[in-house]
Amino acid sequence: MYTFDLPMWSYIIIIPLAVWSLFWKAMALWHAAKHGSKFWFVFLFLVNTVGILDIIYLIIIGKLKAGALFDNSSDAPVAKV
Repeated sequence: MYTFDLPMWSYIIIIPLAVWSLFWKAMALWHAAKHGSKFWFVFLFLVNTVGILDIIYLIIIGKLKAGALFDNSSDAPVAKV
């Protein structure tokens, strides 16, 4: 059985980075799906930029303010399938 021979400091960096990336990706995908942006949903799903592109999408493309990122009572129209 193969084991990874990574130093301990690398786990201290990789695990929080993975959690950070997963959180922002989930937020961006949720907002893209909620607003019916199929292109952005697929693009954000396929491209991994450690949360950077996801944050840019939420703030610039999604036109959300920092306080509105976690607000569930959005006035934005919801896409109907």
